[in-house]
Amino acid sequence: MARPALTVALVLASPALVEACRPWLPANRYESVVLTIDSGETLAAVLGPRQDEFDAVVLEQSLLDASAKEQLLVAGLLFPAVIVGEVKGQVDYHPEELHLPDDQLAQLGYNVDAAISRFLRQGRADGRTDDSSSSSRAVSNLSDRLQERLGYLGVFYKRDPSRFLGSLPPEERRDLLLSLQRTYRDLLASYFSDPAAANQALESFVNTAFFSDLPITRTVEIHVDLIDEFWKQLSLEGHKHDFLQDYRLALLDVMAHLCEMYRRSIPPDLPLSGTASSRVRRPTDQLDASEESS
Repeated sequence: MARPALTVALVLASPALVEACRPWLPANRYESVVLTIDSGETLAAVLGPRQDEFDAVVLEQSLLDASAKEQLLVAGLLFPAVIVGEVKGQVDYHPEELHLPDDQLAQLGYNVDAAISRFLRQGRADGRTDDSSSSSRAVSNLSDRLQERLGYLGVFYKRDPSRFLGSLPPEERRDLLLSLQRTYRDLLASYFSDPAAANQALESFVNTAFFSDLPITRTVEIHVDLIDEFWKQLSLEGHKHDFLQDYRLALLDVMAHLCEMYRRSIPPDLPLSGTASSRVRRPTDQLDASEESS
């Protein structure tokens, strides 16, 4: 039996959260390894001895206080990371981390893929960092291992079609769409009041949309449905709702980020004509098949 493409360490304080995460890391692609933190143990002590055994980490936000973060950085324990917890707009571990609330775990696998791509693309895995030399060596070793198995940015243009929205079983498809709606709601709720938190919600939505091959029409539908819901609620409460049209900026922001992800998904040396261009899916290529199946 072939080994799963990625090994993910689950470092979560709550056993219930571990069980909630596991179904969203399909065994054919991910091997999930649960790392338990005993009383008095540090994150660095748990991750350090086994750092060569996994490619990415899923960390519970409550475990990442200032002291834990500093210990991880000093020890050079930097991994592609998804932080499970409240979207606050702050950096809990390192700048390439991604954030996912615990009510949106249907997007977990897609965000693990995105975290690895982000980690590599930003240069941290190449050792281009201001951290200590030991940190640089550690992330460089991880970079070599990931690139050997995936190719540089491989998870971008080698997406798994079996995990596209249109290929999911109906129940999983419904759960994923509900999760995306919650993420988009978080984006709208903080878009003007807390740009940093909104950006984290936007990243989560766009990453999942890209890796799940979410049709552009479905993205627009999510936006329109939520704005319509807000309009009805404000009308019932007797409030003005003209300002809701300003949230079109959020949709444009999402589209711009999504287009950039598709642009980056095209390898620099790949011709854009003939049969070679058909290897890369673009936003407009997705519509018919995914819409029909959903």
